[in-house]
Amino acid sequence: MSPAPVRFRDPRSTMYDFIGSVLVRCPRCDRTARVQRNPHEPGLDASSVLFAPRRLVCTGCGLSRTWSGRSVSFSGSTAAPARDPYFDIPLWLQTETRHGWLWAYNLEHLVHIRQFVAASLRERAPWYDTGQKMTLVARLPLWIKSAKNRDEILRAADRIQATVNTSRHPSPR
Repeated sequence: MSPAPVRFRDPRSTMYDFIGSVLVRCPRCDRTARVQRNPHEPGLDASSVLFAPRRLVCTGCGLSRTWSGRSVSFSGSTAAPARDPYFDIPLWLQTETRHGWLWAYNLEHLVHIRQFVAASLRERAPWYDTGQKMTLVARLPLWIKSAKNRDEILRAADRIQATVNTSRHPSPR
């Protein structure tokens, strides 16, 4: 008997669900830094979460910057390295494949992509169902969705995961 297929049901997540905390490359020391909502800001309603003030914090060198702008710029292509939508800094969780760049905003985003790619049975919500139609999974490039690239994408996700594990224990300088 063949093993049961691994199932993935699209939870209708969008990229906005993963930008609460973004791992980036520190512009000063080139280590892992984090862009997140400013914890000192009062609570905001759901419609303004995207434009909530953000902080860039690097625990390696102590760099701290704030963002309170009115425009964000999302990476729309996998042809070039992805950048943070707020500070326009390269993302930490990205690697190049022969098809393009695979990237994620944070570990939860990477796990979501990995679960989708690893699944042999991928279910989407019915077309007639109400709610979000263009989910994160629906917006993935075709080369990531293709089953023939599954092994390559999973290896790339493992390479990305390894960079997080090594960045937590930086080598002494």
